[in-house]
Amino acid sequence: MEEYNTLYDLNAIDIQTYQKNRYPMLFIDYVTEAKPGQYAKGFKNFSYNEWYFPVHFDDEPNVPAFVQIEGLTQMFLMTFLTIPEYKGMKTGFVSIDGAKFKRKIEPGERLDIEATLDSFKRGVAKGHVESYVNGEVACTIKLTITIPDVLKKYRPA
Repeated sequence: MEEYNTLYDLNAIDIQTYQKNRYPMLFIDYVTEAKPGQYAKGFKNFSYNEWYFPVHFDDEPNVPAFVQIEGLTQMFLMTFLTIPEYKGMKTGFVSIDGAKFKRKIEPGERLDIEATLDSFKRGVAKGHVESYVNGEVACTIKLTITIPDVLKKYRPA
């Protein structure tokens, strides 16, 4: 695979140039480092002002599992959508495997996320993602994501 320059310090505006997610469904705040075709690292800060905390749950607010999965997925997207030819393309889930939730994430906590691209062929990306709160594992997941516009080029006519 071709070697690309490492990207540093991508804020929410920068992230949106690489992927299609937007508020209220943008679940990563910052990418501290992304090596296109290899890995991405960054974080999400969870403020009590998040729209889901009052209903999940009012007496014990915590981050819903779907928000965690989506946040980890969005960091994973940065492992391959930072490759110039794929920048800004639409993506779709193929599989979510082995999701493990190790701890509750509460308002005021920061979720650090590390995504690794294991393979990327014909528009299909496979990899794994781990997240941490204060160095403690919060969630892990294995993902397969596709770029439909690339994948369809390889389908038989």
